[in-house]
Amino acid sequence: MDTGAQPIPPRRPPMEPLRQQGNGDFTAIITVLFAFIVICSMVLIPSSSPNLKNSLTILHQVPEGHVGVYWLGGALQKTTTTPDVTVRLLWILGFHLKLPLITHYEPVQVTLQTDLVRDIPCGTKGGVMINFDRIEVVNRLNKESVYETLLNYGVEYDHTWIYDKIHHEINQFCSVHSLQEVYIDMFDQIDETMKDALQADCTRYAPGIEILSVRVTKPRIPESVRRNFEQMEEERTKVLVSVERQRVAEKEAETQKKIAITEAEKNAHVSKIIMEQKLMEKDSSRMQEEISNAMYVAREKSLADAKYYQTMKEAEANKLKLTPEFLELKFIEAIANNSKMFFGNKNMPKF
Repeated sequence: MDTGAQPIPPRRPPMEPLRQQGNGDFTAIITVLFAFIVICSMVLIPSSSPNLKNSLTILHQVPEGHVGVYWLGGALQKTTTTPDVTVRLLWILGFHLKLPLITHYEPVQVTLQTDLVRDIPCGTKGGVMINFDRIEVVNRLNKESVYETLLNYGVEYDHTWIYDKIHHEINQFCSVHSLQEVYIDMFDQIDETMKDALQADCTRYAPGIEILSVRVTKPRIPESVRRNFEQMEEERTKVLVSVERQRVAEKEAETQKKIAITEAEKNAHVSKIIMEQKLMEKDSSRMQEEISNAMYVAREKSLADAKYYQTMKEAEANKLKLTPEFLELKFIEAIANNSKMFFGNKNMPKF
């Protein structure tokens, strides 16, 4: 029922004084400033423990040639980060974010690195103890295999497959070879042998690790053995010098022999040429004499033929002259030429 009374408006709460509102703003500013100081201290203040600093920091950078690997609550994450600059506000300078005390971060190198293994003792097949002062192993972890390698062998994977493995392989090598072979004869093969052995096991058990080269220094051996090797090397050097001198002498003798042979061949060749020249001269003289003889024979034959012809003609003429009258004439001429005449009983010839 309407009584005509006006409703009573609700009462407003009393307004706080301006002094109280100013105190609230100051408290908010103090809170924000405190939070900023805490964050800056966690990011910038160095800690005496690297692990503690790594756990407390929020911002971190990934060095060039590395990838960032993260553990969330102790579990290795498959996601990795690189030093690439991104367009996000907090990553514009290459910084990355992580949760402090929850996320653990480690940079893992994926470029070439050299692991230096020092003081590796080993015993040879003959029982002599030697020591390799340093062995350098150049290796690289493939970026695609970072997760599997760290999941199986941890961040210190190189201790398992390089440092410890080098000790094992060097001892294996020394145990089957003598000191002479390790120190001198096969020393140039140790580098390749170690590289092949390391790569074989890495390929089988940790495919992401690539062994590029191994450099082995000369091992340290006992002083007495070293002196013996030095003396042996000196004797070997003397032998090599003697052998080299003998080789030089043999080369000189061979050179002299070749010179003598060349000189003899030259003289023989000259003699042959002279002999051929003389033979050609003899052949020429013989041919000249044959031609002369042929000419003489032809001439004599011609003369003989002419004389024969003359004689024949004279004989024919004389035959024609043999008449009684001609003979009587010749008889009278013969008597006339004689100064003495003998007469006897012998009858005169009749004509």
